[in-house]
Amino acid sequence: MEYRFTEIEKKWQAFWKANDTYKVTEDPSKPKFYVLDMFPYPSAAGLHVGHPLGYIASDIISRYMRHKGYNVLHPMGYDAYGLPAEQYAILTGQHPEVTTQVNTERYRKQLDNIGFSYDWDREVRTSDPKYYKWTQWAFVKMFNSYYDNKVQKARSIDDLVAHFEARGTADLDVACGEDLCFTAEEWKAMDEQSRRRTLMNYRLAYLGETMVNWCAALGTVLANDEVSDGVSIRGGHPVEQKRMMQWCLRVSAYADRLLKSLERLEWSDALKETQRNWIGRSEGAEVKFAIKGSDEVMTVFTTRADTLFGVTFMVLAPESDYVDVVTSPAQREAVEAYLDRTKKRTERERMMDKAVTGVFSGGYAIHPVTGAEIPVWISDYVLAGYGTGAVMAVPGHDTRDFAFARKFDLPIVPVVKGGDDFDENTANWENAIDSHEGVMINSDFLDGLNVDEAIERMRAFVEEKGIGKRRVNYRLRDAIFSRQRYWGEPFPVYYKEGMPYTLPEDKLPLLLPEIDKYLPTETGEPPLGRAEGWHTEEGYPLELSTMPGFAGSSAYFLRYMDPHNEDALVARDKNEYWRQVDLYLGGTEHATGHLIYSRFWNKFLFDLGYICEDEPFKRLINQGMIQGRSNFVYRIKDTNTYVSLGLKDNYDVTPIHVDVNIVHNDKLDLEAFRTSLPDRKDAEFVLEADGSYVCGWAVEKMSKSYFNVVNPDDIIEHYGADTLRLYEMFLGPLEQSKPWDTNGIDGVHRFLKKLNGLFFDGDNLSISDEAPTPEELKTLHKTIKKVSSDIEGISFNTSVSAFMICVNELQSLKCNKRAILEPLTVLISPFAPHLAEEFWHLLGHEGTVTTVPYPECNEDYLVESSVKYPISFNGKVRFTLELPATLSPKEVEEVVLGNEQTQKALGDKSPKKVIVVPGRIVNIVM
Repeated sequence: MEYRFTEIEKKWQAFWKANDTYKVTEDPSKPKFYVLDMFPYPSAAGLHVGHPLGYIASDIISRYMRHKGYNVLHPMGYDAYGLPAEQYAILTGQHPEVTTQVNTERYRKQLDNIGFSYDWDREVRTSDPKYYKWTQWAFVKMFNSYYDNKVQKARSIDDLVAHFEARGTADLDVACGEDLCFTAEEWKAMDEQSRRRTLMNYRLAYLGETMVNWCAALGTVLANDEVSDGVSIRGGHPVEQKRMMQWCLRVSAYADRLLKSLERLEWSDALKETQRNWIGRSEGAEVKFAIKGSDEVMTVFTTRADTLFGVTFMVLAPESDYVDVVTSPAQREAVEAYLDRTKKRTERERMMDKAVTGVFSGGYAIHPVTGAEIPVWISDYVLAGYGTGAVMAVPGHDTRDFAFARKFDLPIVPVVKGGDDFDENTANWENAIDSHEGVMINSDFLDGLNVDEAIERMRAFVEEKGIGKRRVNYRLRDAIFSRQRYWGEPFPVYYKEGMPYTLPEDKLPLLLPEIDKYLPTETGEPPLGRAEGWHTEEGYPLELSTMPGFAGSSAYFLRYMDPHNEDALVARDKNEYWRQVDLYLGGTEHATGHLIYSRFWNKFLFDLGYICEDEPFKRLINQGMIQGRSNFVYRIKDTNTYVSLGLKDNYDVTPIHVDVNIVHNDKLDLEAFRTSLPDRKDAEFVLEADGSYVCGWAVEKMSKSYFNVVNPDDIIEHYGADTLRLYEMFLGPLEQSKPWDTNGIDGVHRFLKKLNGLFFDGDNLSISDEAPTPEELKTLHKTIKKVSSDIEGISFNTSVSAFMICVNELQSLKCNKRAILEPLTVLISPFAPHLAEEFWHLLGHEGTVTTVPYPECNEDYLVESSVKYPISFNGKVRFTLELPATLSPKEVEEVVLGNEQTQKALGDKSPKKVIVVPGRIVNIVM
């Protein structure tokens, strides 16, 4: 019977939809398993074959766990807010909600065509007011909370107010912007505005001045991943660093908890290390340096207090508040020119760039111990967000300080180790710094101490002398939470006498208003400034910025647990059932931003008692990227003639990308090529001897610009969804990147045809109720063992190989036994669900195969009754003998030596030694 994949797949997709096959409810009688994909942004381009890779993997696991008796939550939704939809709206005037809806419907159709087992009743969209009500609600909760370092959790801002009322800032240990000091009486004497301004220093959601990536052409702040080489990724517009008042989330308050709880997560070591580096915990000391000619004091953070005596200059971040204080009139112009250049670079670009740049401020700091005057420089290798934005440069200890000192001819204090002399005139400084990474700067005060002892002595010294204090510092920055855009969640914030207040919770959601166009106002306000009546009932103006893209994705995994609840983000009983995501799949591009923010958001809600787990994702797997396989044609220069690959070296040619969809097995469809562009209609070709045009190829990123994007709809039309699913898994290990090669998909499709053929004799269904043979049982059960192990180990490519071997063996055995085909159907169901449903029906069953118990491996069927022994003479195999597996090595030796072929090979010689490796090989040494 022909494999009619289109008919089969449409039939079973309709069945699943009509019967709510994948609808899930809480069931305490079953163990739960929550599988989640990082949900997609629905772009106008739709899915290409690289996008479903992780979705197919998660679907296999979801289906497998259902077969294993678990109650599986496997939802899907859309990250529907974002800059692309807004930019399209600006170009076309079409409301972004309309284009988002169109794109979402296209994604849904494509996802359905692949046969995913999503519970679509739980779908969420971040642009749906019923969803973003809870994003706004969480923001209000953060605004009305602070972080208590003593108890390591978020608490109500009312508790902080009560502390101020009773004791002012005495005995206060909380996360804040700056250390304030006031008494209870001073607090009580403050007016309402002063109190609210003070509380803003402590709120977890706060309004503060910060450096941002500002794109004037787009009229908005951009995230680091939206900027490259000083321009916006979307549109290529100039981006500069700008200080602006923005809403921020005090993510840094959770830095220590985010770091420590990594140890409890089943994430890869590489991913954990990425998070550790992003959080960046450092133990050290803050040291105060007076600024010459000023009452200001410059504070620096250092992890190596023992190097204090080696400071020869200071370096400020260009954004540092100290820059204006320390810059002399003579250097003002040079400094401002340098600052202007630096504005065009993001912090990420500065961190990665090893080039040494800087400018002298003209000012000096005073060494807190020696009293020496130390020149203060400004350089973009120092970042305002780490430490205090000022560093004490010790070029004899630090390679970057050393490079800076050499570039600008600044002094270097010698490095010593254990009191050894160091000749600075003859030493190789680079080698000295590298090899003395853990050494001290020469000082009688530290003489004879090892590094740890020296660091501890200097930390104690700076505290004793009142010139500094111990401190734990983190690289993790607070999240900038404002975007000057239209298409995003509105802030539930209004302004009264210039101070922000949050809307009452019963006024949520605050809906996104209609506006006439999606550009900033003529006076430079964000697009919401165009909205009529954008104020409260009392007439107070509402916030004009909207929340960033990550706002909606920071708690969506919780909403899936209870998506239709109008009274809570998630009901407590449902959260206690599903608890957390058991397996999360997504790309490595989210290893920092999304994962940090969602973990922070989750911990905050846990602190307030709304959820029962403080980590959202128990296990996380990053799937690799499917790369494009590009094809090339070779045009003879200054002609419209194209030369086939095998002949191109005979001509002066230019390689040109060609649409892979008009190439099959690297052979070009000539007529399709001629009609692809107007200037190709008269194209001529120099062909191979067989009359074909063979294209060149290369593995590149899948991109429209390379014409190598493959639409899954086209693959499904020609081969079917089950072929697509199996082939994507067959390409290689899930976590590795690998090239898409349509040429190889035929083999997978042929495999499914063979599998289908096991059920038929010609066009007639042919299933036998005879007992299976030992060989057939062995084939089945070794496949059960292999595939089960592979699914548990997320090794799907080897599972597909095991299925292919199994079907080939069953085909050679002419097996059509029900006792074999029925468990095989369940076994392959997670991979090829449509075909498995069809087989289950052909086997005489009603309903669906999706919840049938997964077959168990019976090891008894895998015990070998005989062994094929290769018989070697002096290491060279001459023949094989099949012997009973129960024979001892001595018995094997006797049988082999008595064999006629052995006697013939020995002739009149006697063997010197016979080596028997049980179950493996026999080697006769002559």
